[in-house]
Amino acid sequence: MIPLITDPFDDDKLKEECGVFGIMGKDSAAAMTALGLHALQHRGQEAAGIVSFDGEHFHSHHALGHVGENFNTEAVISKLVGSSAIGHTRYATTGETAFRNVQPLFADFDFGGFAIGHNGNLTNALTLRKQLVKRGCLFRSTTDTEVIIHLMAMGRDGNVVDRLINALHQVEGAYSLVALTKDMIIGVRDPNGVRPLVLGKFEDAYVLASETCALDIIDAQFVRDIEPGELVVIKDGRVESLKPFGTQPHKFCIFEYIYFARPDSSVEGRSVYEMRKQIGIELARESPVKADIVIPVPDSGVPSAIGYAQESGIPFDLGIIRNHYVGRTFIQPTERIRHLGVRLKHNANRRFIEGKSVVMIDDSIVRGTTSTKIVEMLRGAGAKEVHMRISSPPTKHSCFYGIDTPQVDKLLAHNYTVDQMSRFIGTDSLAFISLDGLYRAMGETKRNAETPQFCDACFSGDYAIPLTDLNSNELQGELSFLAKASE
Repeated sequence: MIPLITDPFDDDKLKEECGVFGIMGKDSAAAMTALGLHALQHRGQEAAGIVSFDGEHFHSHHALGHVGENFNTEAVISKLVGSSAIGHTRYATTGETAFRNVQPLFADFDFGGFAIGHNGNLTNALTLRKQLVKRGCLFRSTTDTEVIIHLMAMGRDGNVVDRLINALHQVEGAYSLVALTKDMIIGVRDPNGVRPLVLGKFEDAYVLASETCALDIIDAQFVRDIEPGELVVIKDGRVESLKPFGTQPHKFCIFEYIYFARPDSSVEGRSVYEMRKQIGIELARESPVKADIVIPVPDSGVPSAIGYAQESGIPFDLGIIRNHYVGRTFIQPTERIRHLGVRLKHNANRRFIEGKSVVMIDDSIVRGTTSTKIVEMLRGAGAKEVHMRISSPPTKHSCFYGIDTPQVDKLLAHNYTVDQMSRFIGTDSLAFISLDGLYRAMGETKRNAETPQFCDACFSGDYAIPLTDLNSNELQGELSFLAKASE
């Protein structure tokens, strides 16, 4: 039997983190949640889960794979009864890809059932986990989210909100959370606001979601972004806002605008699509080149390529066509098929590139393997010159705040200069947008080197939130094991 394996060309992109969704006040809460998770599928493609509450009992369904593969039947949705539900779609940034790690996680407390879904990464989770195990806690998963549940269990005083706040005071890192109890839904963003979370309203029901595109799919109205360090409690048709974590510098992840968020979403008051076009405009100003045509690497390179074409005056065309019917796995019976695998997703539109000098726009370069294959494909289709322009600065550092990044020795930009990268990939020229140019595209004058307005650690190495686990000599062996296991 020929095995199905993960598409190796997916490994040349930074992996999306996770997506969360919650709704309270609708009888069809689970169906609404499934639709919301469909819209957030790009944020996590390994597993999905939904937990609902019907006034007496909690109900759940968890599965590995895509949302559409697991929540597409009446038989599944009809079992998730209740007027409140939360859901999660996952990519593993910590913990193995296994059923026991599929969220939302659920626990029975003295106050009743509690379900939680987490987008982000806790940077002191292993430190806390070792302390909790010494205190007698038994972990059933390897995900950092379970640490929050055990911290709540240890904090026996106060109601559910008090205990969640107490637990979150002990964690470090990036998180946007949705949680479900018998009478409320809770949403929280970390004090630095690294990961997104928005509040919406559908008729008389309130909604929490990672992005506004998940509100659009159910025709919900956008109300506002949950603020950094804010905890909201949705109960009895009302929203209560708490600010229990003090004020911290705002460090929203700038890569959300470059790649992670869907282009039709609005994030922190900015249209993702407009920001990507503006990045392309700045890129054209910084790195012009004489060429016949501007083409994107679809789909994430499209808005920036449009902006680059508009600013440069070079015609835009779809010189690469993406096959949208290829999933994350495919059959690879021979090395020859492995070598041609990139064409399962991308194929050169020969008529528009043959004999032409091409500017190819992509959002990032990670390992460089896919870029190399695409450049080879364009030259094979007759491109006279291939000039590559990247709508992010060079990715030189790993992310520890909810994005699965290869170890630094696997990052092309960490090990090579731009000229060396160009020779490795096989382009006639290669240029990245500068950090200041990226900030200008965001509407800032430039990057404030003292206190950057966004989290840009993957470009700058400026880690604003402590990396407790990474800096612990005691934990180096465990971290090394986890890194190898994720490759």
